[in-house]
Amino acid sequence: MRMRTVEISVGAFVLAGILALVFLAVQVSGVSLRESEESYTVTARFDDVSGLRVRSKVSMAGVTIGRVRDIAVDTEWGDAIVYLEIFGAPGSLTADTSAQVLTEGILGARYISLAPGADEEMLDEGDEITETQGALVLENLIGEFLTNLGD
Repeated sequence: MRMRTVEISVGAFVLAGILALVFLAVQVSGVSLRESEESYTVTARFDDVSGLRVRSKVSMAGVTIGRVRDIAVDTEWGDAIVYLEIFGAPGSLTADTSAQVLTEGILGARYISLAPGADEEMLDEGDEITETQGALVLENLIGEFLTNLGD
């Protein structure tokens, strides 16, 4: 009888561990199991979005307010066009909102940080964020430093 209790306890512990790993994998991947929320899409043009991925978070003041829906290239101008899905109803971002590609920590993933402006006009479905700053690429900084060092 005692051996059976130990086997059941170990089985329950292993099952709890597997469920915890599945829960963490879902949380980290950004997949949402809940019903889709109301959202709207705005675009932003960046000169460089190195490391940014579809489903990367969009945040304001450290709070996630959306996700990157899609990333495309404008072959005419050479810019990256990022489609941002913002949670909630249109009218939550001012027309002069700025966007910047940042990194979570030293080796973290890229995400987009939004900073609201002071304009009274609001962004609506399909509008474009015009004030943007692309990703800071370490290789480019080192190349510029070495080039300037040689002068």
